[in-house]
Amino acid sequence: MLFPGVQEQLDIIERNTVEILSNKEELEKKLTYSVQSGKPLKIKFGADPSRPDLHLGHSVVLRKLREFQDLGHEAILIIGDFTAMIGDPSGKSKTRPQLSAEEARENGLSYFEQAAKILDAEKTIICYNSDWLGKMSFADVIKLSSHYTVARMLERDDFERRYRGQEPISVHEFLYPLAQGMDSVHLKNDVELGGTDQKFNLLVGRDLQREYGIAPQVCITMPILAGTDGKEKMSKSLGNAICFNDTPADMYGKVLSIPDTLIKDYFRFLVIEKQMPYILGNINPSPTAGTHVEITTTVMHTSLEDLIKNSPRETKRALAKGIVAEYHSPGDAEEAELQFDQLFIHKKAPDHIELFEFDDQSMPIIDLLMTLGAATSKSEARRMIQQKSVLVDERKIEEITECIELSIEPKIIKAGKRRFFKVATRKSF
Repeated sequence: MLFPGVQEQLDIIERNTVEILSNKEELEKKLTYSVQSGKPLKIKFGADPSRPDLHLGHSVVLRKLREFQDLGHEAILIIGDFTAMIGDPSGKSKTRPQLSAEEARENGLSYFEQAAKILDAEKTIICYNSDWLGKMSFADVIKLSSHYTVARMLERDDFERRYRGQEPISVHEFLYPLAQGMDSVHLKNDVELGGTDQKFNLLVGRDLQREYGIAPQVCITMPILAGTDGKEKMSKSLGNAICFNDTPADMYGKVLSIPDTLIKDYFRFLVIEKQMPYILGNINPSPTAGTHVEITTTVMHTSLEDLIKNSPRETKRALAKGIVAEYHSPGDAEEAELQFDQLFIHKKAPDHIELFEFDDQSMPIIDLLMTLGAATSKSEARRMIQQKSVLVDERKIEEITECIELSIEPKIIKAGKRRFFKVATRKSF
């Protein structure tokens, strides 16, 4: 197979990365061997399905994996259904809740479908690490544990902080990086990708490969994307995530909610260059808008500096449309913008709201919110009501025990800032 030149590949791979470990020269040697032998490198990225949705924070590493694919290398996506049952302690100040095997497998089912919005699905190898970790005996685990010391584990920042702060560290948490490292041993991959918070885990994989007589992987770390709050790492559990499967309207609104300080980073890590003519055209229509003009990274960032400084609001709106267009379609992006303006500028409900019909004449508001999918639990429904974010025909619901009277004439339920539903009793003929 013919590959681009080594330097050309390095220029692409190094873009937006934080570290290449142990060093760039080691990666260069692997690329040189690949070019000379015509054999693609095996590039691995793993994601634990602790939640059922991928979010834009995951996309930063997935894009780098796609770049390797475009350079002709083999992309391996690991669904960590087994490691999710342990719970990754990375960056945690306390023991992370564990998932059952059923929860982990269920959450992982849609990961590949979501990741395929970025990756070339036909050229991606997908694996579940329970296929090999689940077959290890207790003797195998003891042998694996013998390759790492407690002192080495306590070099990890989050473990060290918890140890010094007398916070509990469960023994099973020490097994997490070893289990993730066994993925690299099993797959014999050449490169592993991850966020900067995964540095320790990636290096353990490198060490274990060496211990098992396998050429050690090169580890490449990518930046951590801040969530919509502009402070914490993007995470669904923190409520600051923009998910691949968000509706166009929700995705658009969430991007607009980010602080201006994040605009540049979101462009840098979330927008591919082929989208720039579309996005720039939405900010300031010009002769290049809507055409397939090549825009280099340098020109793109120079343009963005001026745009963010002079028109932060319009730049953010264009960014939101660009992200929605990529994960949905340009038509969805246009519609999402229209809906947002109608809701928040013109203060009107959307023109098209899904109608839900029921046989019941009345329903408790909490049950209604859960049935509509506006809340995933009764506690979430109660919280929404207490925060006064639930309206029925523009009337705020004050009591969590209230029952909503239904009739043939639809009522409009607003849940949160952007979710609307029509509810009515089913017509009888």
